[in-house]
Amino acid sequence: MSSTNRIALVTGANKGIGLEIARQLAQAGVHVVLGVRNAQRAGVAVDDLSSQGLSVEAVPLNIDDKASIAAAADSILTKHGKLDILVNNAGIVDAADGPPSTASPDAAKRILETNFIGTLAVTQAMLPLLHKSSAARIVNLSSSLGSLTLNGDPASPYYSARLIGYNASKAAVNMLTVQMAEELKETAILVNSVSPGYVRTDLTGHTGFMTPEEGAKLPVKYALLDDDAVSGTFVEPGGVTPW
Repeated sequence: MSSTNRIALVTGANKGIGLEIARQLAQAGVHVVLGVRNAQRAGVAVDDLSSQGLSVEAVPLNIDDKASIAAAADSILTKHGKLDILVNNAGIVDAADGPPSTASPDAAKRILETNFIGTLAVTQAMLPLLHKSSAARIVNLSSSLGSLTLNGDPASPYYSARLIGYNASKAAVNMLTVQMAEELKETAILVNSVSPGYVRTDLTGHTGFMTPEEGAKLPVKYALLDDDAVSGTFVEPGGVTPW
């Protein structure tokens, strides 16, 4: 699909995978709006990408704040009149998360409110803009930790990663993908969950085995899917991930 004149919003785009997704989309010719909470970090990210000749801008966006989300949607509508790509990348972890028997319920609530409720709120706010696109794409950044199948498989490398808040938040994001894809199946909007892999970022404590550049490749691929591409899938670098 041609990227000419396409507009993308990437949430949590000031660092890590989000910044690299923004970079690679812009390198493909997409105009990228970076959704960033911190104005100073937004300026650094925009300067970084602009210095490479890439077409980007930033918009204040806190996915935990309804007013911030609404203002971001209004800004994109006023400046661009539509949205072609939404990458729901923003998310958090919490040190107080852990196995169900010991995890802090408050930590689990914070994670779910950001990773799932925030993603849902942003998606709902951007839907009217996505409907104005002739071929819109929603990419929800998920994780293999959100797979119920893998969480219940003793042979899975994810079996022992018991983080009830984080894992549940990504399972909920996957449910959003499934239901949204079904709801939008007669429209020009495709929705997919993408697990980028175990990436070295602040979120993982820089313990991953992939660089942010490598981790961004699959989300970008699904953001630029052709018209006859799939919707309602869950994928990771190795292929389709079981729900």
